[in-house]
Amino acid sequence: MSDATPDDARTAGAATEPRPLFFIADLHLSDAIPNTVAAFERFVRVTANEADSVFILGDLFEFWIGDDVLDASVDHERARFARRMTALMHTLSERGIALYVMHGNRDFLLGRRFMKAAGALPLPDPFTMTAFGTRIVLAHGDALCTADTGYQRFRRFARNRLAQRLFLSLPLKKRLAIAERMRSKSEDARALPVSAKYDVTREAVAQLFASSGTHTMIHGHTHRPARHREADGTRWVIPDWELDHGEPRGGYLRLDAAGIRALPLD
Repeated sequence: MSDATPDDARTAGAATEPRPLFFIADLHLSDAIPNTVAAFERFVRVTANEADSVFILGDLFEFWIGDDVLDASVDHERARFARRMTALMHTLSERGIALYVMHGNRDFLLGRRFMKAAGALPLPDPFTMTAFGTRIVLAHGDALCTADTGYQRFRRFARNRLAQRLFLSLPLKKRLAIAERMRSKSEDARALPVSAKYDVTREAVAQLFASSGTHTMIHGHTHRPARHREADGTRWVIPDWELDHGEPRGGYLRLDAAGIRALPLD
């Protein structure tokens, strides 16, 4: 478990000025959702100007097949999109706004090259920090969905470094094809009734509160934004973003001296 305090300043994500911290997650960006992408561009260029730091708690991208998509020589629409989004995020650090990125279940292959190109610092999952006098544990949230045993087995496999190296050793076109098939299956699954097993479990939440020594938790993944009063503290679920299909939704959490608030997109 990582821990940060205000004394650690930028390297730990704590606020060194009275400016707020912003938290987003589950944008699932791809060139197939232009309205959501446009909202992210506005968030980075306009909304984030008020922030000291921006925390992305996983699933920024619909999928990430390896940092080699950032090679200028890769002439593919997915690669061009990845480079455009990465360059956009780098403008945050250029304006003195810190950016922290946590892996999600879709973009766990984001590597060091991406972090450098985006001007970002990686966050482990979970990550404990102290800001504005509040001790908070951050997580993507997928590890808390322990009732979904099939996914947890996949998660352990996908986070295995050997398995990742084997995947990254495949030709880029092969990796793209695999990612597209997985994306198609995921879209088909969205049409099915939502099962309770895909949500966090009370046991996993209680364990994370206890192991982090916190009473405030922020995570994403479940696409069920809310403020939950748990037995051990308050659990905030970050809104997912979707402005291209169905009812538009999206938003972010703001942490400042007044506490945590859920805000809509501009």
